[in-house]
Amino acid sequence: MEHLEAEVVVVGSGMGGGTLALALAQRGVDVLLVERGERLPREPENWSPGEVFLRRRYKPAELWEDAAGSLFAPGVHYVVGGNTKVYGASLPRFRESDFEEVEHLEGVSPAWPFRYAGLEPFYGEAERMYAVHGTAGSDPTEPWRSTPFPYAAMPHEPYVADLVGRLTAAGVHPASTAMGVDLRPGGRCVRCATCDGFPCRLGAKSDAEVCAVDPALATGSARLATGVRVDRLVTDGSGRRVVKAVGFGAEGPVTVHGRRFVVSAGAANSAALLLRSSSPEHPDGLGNSSGRLGRSFMMHNNAHIAAVDANRRNDVVFQKTVMVTDWYSDGGDGHPLGTVQAIGKVQGVMMKSWATRVPLPLLEAIARRSVEWVVMGEDLPDPANRVTLSPAGRIRTTRVATNTRQHALLLARTKRLMRDAGYDVVFTQPFDISMNSHMCGTVVAGADPATSVLDGHCKAHDLDNLWVVDAGFFPSSAAMNPALTIAAQALRVVAESDLTG
Repeated sequence: MEHLEAEVVVVGSGMGGGTLALALAQRGVDVLLVERGERLPREPENWSPGEVFLRRRYKPAELWEDAAGSLFAPGVHYVVGGNTKVYGASLPRFRESDFEEVEHLEGVSPAWPFRYAGLEPFYGEAERMYAVHGTAGSDPTEPWRSTPFPYAAMPHEPYVADLVGRLTAAGVHPASTAMGVDLRPGGRCVRCATCDGFPCRLGAKSDAEVCAVDPALATGSARLATGVRVDRLVTDGSGRRVVKAVGFGAEGPVTVHGRRFVVSAGAANSAALLLRSSSPEHPDGLGNSSGRLGRSFMMHNNAHIAAVDANRRNDVVFQKTVMVTDWYSDGGDGHPLGTVQAIGKVQGVMMKSWATRVPLPLLEAIARRSVEWVVMGEDLPDPANRVTLSPAGRIRTTRVATNTRQHALLLARTKRLMRDAGYDVVFTQPFDISMNSHMCGTVVAGADPATSVLDGHCKAHDLDNLWVVDAGFFPSSAAMNPALTIAAQALRVVAESDLTG
């Protein structure tokens, strides 16, 4: 049996775990990152749509179950850097209202145990860490900031610049998307067509491996153990302190001892790990005296659309530089609708992964004349939507999407906007449970131990030395990409909690 030890043990090396490990290491804390996967190789296949989208080269063979017990392949990645290795590098801040109680068309989005002002300085720190490019002042819903963006927004290519003019003429206020790429002078980014959804072969995407894990290791205070799947956490006789993590590596069983433990395995896997860690002291799962562990599983209500102009070819390379937030806080009736973001330019073979019956030449013809967007609405927390463990030990997700009428209104509004901007037809691809549509909730943070698993600094109410730092802590999903908020909270946890000892 292999034995590992550190002052702070961090399970998972994605946006939460990687960022937190760097912040700890910069303070000289002995930290061990435990990652179930290996480093994703830089290879020609990184930029192959067929390999990435059709043959799922970098996704695990693991299967999850839905509520009916049917198996599906989840949209997760078990590699150093986690899902950030293939994310679209969109790094916006949540809006001030996202931290408050908000009335939606079909329910209420709850307030967080802290407000935007408490996270704001750490947003700035996270933007510097992840080299965020952006422009303040163009987004009608953007929150206040105490520091400027580290780098200017990525310039629009001619097609997108013309699109911005069309959208403006149609009555909205298109804004630059906050992007995490290395487009600094002398930087590694070459503005390729294979960023959103692909690994970066050049290391130019601001992912957690490049921007957090590797810098943490370079301090000499952090170590990385790969290929180690943590199966459960074990407490002492009091049930108040985690004393070890037990799991499996390539050579067999692994035991990891530490003084403090952080779980950053992602909303579904973090909840599953704590559920597997049940004991006589914690019969319903570790830290689950509230009964909320695994509950209120959320994903954004997302849909991809492709707006086609039959008479105009889209020659853009890097498309993901514009978004529309005019209806984020109010769609016209006092209720918020959500965000519309351009995504990376979709190629015909990528469409084939969903439109399996459509001939590839037709998909290629559509792709040459389309612009693609993600239409993102807020999913509301419902305790009935949850992550549990099946009798076979698999992760089981039970979810009925909430707030769907609101998302339908946003989708209809967006399609009308596309037609007003000169597009002839709009195709829609709804997301399903197998797509990683920003999973969150499940290990919710709150002020009241009776209704939450974690406190406002992500420490478990029921334990003295356990934190959960990933999107699992989110009390609500908002309607913005979650990565920067995860990173900012990781920095806040290190700065303001007793995690450093």
